Amino acid sequence: MTRSLAIGEDITTFRQVQEKLGLTLTENSEFFTEWMAELPALSEAEQVRLEQVRRNYLYQISDGVLLEETIKMVVLSPLLELAGFYQPPYKFRTEVSVEIEAEGDNEEILRGRIDALVLQGKLWIVQIESKKTTFDLEVAIPQTLAYMAAHPEPEQPLYGMVMNGSSYLFIKTLGKQYGISDLFATRSPYRNNLYEVLRILKHLGRLIVN
Repeated sequence: MTRSLAIGEDITTFRQVQEKLGLTLTENSEFFTEWMAELPALSEAEQVRLEQVRRNYLYQISDGVLLEETIKMVVLSPLLELAGFYQPPYKFRTEVSVEIEAEGDNEEILRGRIDALVLQGKLWIVQIESKKTTFDLEVAIPQTLAYMAAHPEPEQPLYGMVMNGSSYLFIKTLGKQYGISDLFATRSPYRNNLYEVLRILKHLGRLIVN
C-alpha cells in the first residue's frame, strides 16, 4: 500500500536524501564550479547598496533573532532586485506543491510545500522554514534537495540558494548527484560576503536563461 509522507517530516537528513531519493553528494571537484567561475563584476553603486543591506541586517538583528518576513524585506528582496530577477525574462513562482516517488522497496510518495521562489523552473531561492535566523542551514539543505529532485527534467542542471539572513550557500543537482558551495556569512569581519552572493546569483541567472 502506498504511503503519503510530508517532505518536511520525512526528509530531514542527508542519509534520507540518499536512501529515499537516490541523490548522492559528488566528490568530483569539477561538478559544481559555477559558484567559483569567472563571476560578473559589481558596479560601485551595487557595492554601495550591498554595504547598506549588510548594515541594515546587522542593525536589525542586534537585539536578537528576526522574523522570516523581516529577513525577506531587509536582505532577500534587495538581493533579488540587484540580481535583476524582478525584470524580464525572469519569472517566479512560489510555494510549489510537489510529489516525489521515493527510492527503495517501500511504496512511498512524498508530498509537501516549501517557502521558496522558483526562478525559470531552474533556480530555487529558499529561505529556511524556521522563523528564527539561528536555525541551521544544514537542516534546510535535505528538504531543498527533495524539492529539487521533483523537477520533471532532472538530467539538466538545477541550482538552489539556501539562506537565513546570516548565512548563504548554493546547491547544484544534476541527475542523481548534487554539490554544495562554501558557506557565505553576513557577519564576516574581513569582507562583505554579500558581494559574492550577488555575483553568484547573477551568474546562475544567466545560465538558466541560456
